[in-house]
Amino acid sequence: VQLQAFGGGLVQTGDSLRLSCAASGRTLSLYNVGWFRQAPGKEREFVATFSRNGGNTFYADSVKGRFTISRDITKNTVYLVMNSLKPEDTAVYYCAARSGSTILSEIRNTLRYDYWGQGTQVTVSS
Repeated sequence: VQLQAFGGGLVQTGDSLRLSCAASGRTLSLYNVGWFRQAPGKEREFVATFSRNGGNTFYADSVKGRFTISRDITKNTVYLVMNSLKPEDTAVYYCAARSGSTILSEIRNTLRYDYWGQGTQVTVSS
């Protein structure tokens, strides 16, 4: 599967953005799809994952209640709606897919994802 992430931009504190992860090659219903982010000088970190069976979503504590991950199978796309953005949300955001389980320790681990899209920059100004 090939993934393409887009939708980033420059916004102000408190604004919202919607990121999209469009897939081609195979249906996203075969994969758990996650969003990760990497700020300058920091390691890539888990943000959210949508399970392949469509029944579960997982979030990092830092974004819980502000970000929502969803999937549109008809468009083979996973979205990340980000509300109440903060300067600390500034990072390059990546989407990724894995076909394994939804064990929490695995879905949070970048090494457990097999396919990655290119990043999209999100910058939140104060």
